[in-house]
Amino acid sequence: MTPIVTSAVMHFGQMGSRWGFNRTVGQMLALIVLSEKPLAAQEIADALNISRGNTSMGLKELQSWRLIKLQLVPGERKEFFVPAGSIWVLANRVFEERRKREIDPTMSLLRDLMLDTPAHEEDAKVQEKLNEIHDLLESVTAWSQELQNLGPEKLATLMKLGSGVGRILDLKDRILPAKAQS
Repeated sequence: MTPIVTSAVMHFGQMGSRWGFNRTVGQMLALIVLSEKPLAAQEIADALNISRGNTSMGLKELQSWRLIKLQLVPGERKEFFVPAGSIWVLANRVFEERRKREIDPTMSLLRDLMLDTPAHEEDAKVQEKLNEIHDLLESVTAWSQELQNLGPEKLATLMKLGSGVGRILDLKDRILPAKAQS
């Protein structure tokens, strides 16, 4: 690996735990994404100085996240791996998997707790707060789903707008009467 690839791979390993998988899996993903050619499992193991078993488990995890895919190489019997789409596609898949693994179970728990009959007034107040949390998570989830549905080109345009959207919302607040905002 070149110094720049090594640096990126090591950083992706550190970030992996923040994205929902371990350091080695993060490093493997970076190596596959940054590679110009499909990589065999042994090449990955050698480059990262990890065991073949650890490599195999990491590849299975990356496949379960739908971040890598198998690619046949003519004349080769080994399995080779490549990214399962563009950077935008991979980012969307990480967001989607994190939603499934983190947000969805939380939403389910919140719904169950809100359906319980409160035993005390304190529980009723807690349920109100849980309802606020649920509504916020539901709004954020719906918004992120809309962003994912935009596609890379439109999403890139929206991101470039950046603070301009905030200025437009501030202008709307100044133009529209306060009662219309409630």
